[in-house]
Amino acid sequence: MNITLTNVGKRFNRDRIFSGLSHTFQSGEHTVILGSNGSGKSTLLQIIAGNTSPSEGDLAYTLKGKPIPPESLFRTLSFASPYMELLEELTLKEHIAFHAGLKPLLPGIDPAMVQELSGLSHSRDKQVRHFSSGMKQRLKLTLAILSDTPLLLLDEPCSNLDQKAVHWYQNLVSNHSLGRLILVCSNQQEYEYPFCTGKLRMEDYKMS
Repeated sequence: MNITLTNVGKRFNRDRIFSGLSHTFQSGEHTVILGSNGSGKSTLLQIIAGNTSPSEGDLAYTLKGKPIPPESLFRTLSFASPYMELLEELTLKEHIAFHAGLKPLLPGIDPAMVQELSGLSHSRDKQVRHFSSGMKQRLKLTLAILSDTPLLLLDEPCSNLDQKAVHWYQNLVSNHSLGRLILVCSNQQEYEYPFCTGKLRMEDYKMS
């Protein structure tokens, strides 16, 4: 999957967050989007995901050389962020089954394996509302990483994770990254993106 951004910019009211961003993300690349708080990195990820529109510029998506219609974009991506909402009235087991019914899992992965790989199988029958913030983040990351999508978007993936969980995340994403386009937003936290070889710095697209 390839994503081409041409002179993309975003403003809120009269405040311009970034502008003039032209870049092509290519299939199989792992890129970190770096920036301080308020630099627009999360906003850029939301634009790429199709959750919000740019104020200027254009985006084009292709998969195996064919354009992706905007209404089909959601099928090609999975997304995890600290601000995402979960279905808190469901148990872990129910949440995984619900997710798998909407978005296919990677080949060879079934809901029972998702429970095990999340490291949360001991809480399979507990409602998500009773999870700690770290457990919720584990669930978000697990569902995103183990979804069968060519595009994986991770916004500050290590938020609310302790050191043991950070190692778990690094192993999970590294073991399921082959051939995927992965974009990670980070506030200069290198443990969030050790598998990334490309960098895009939001400060390069700020107004002087």
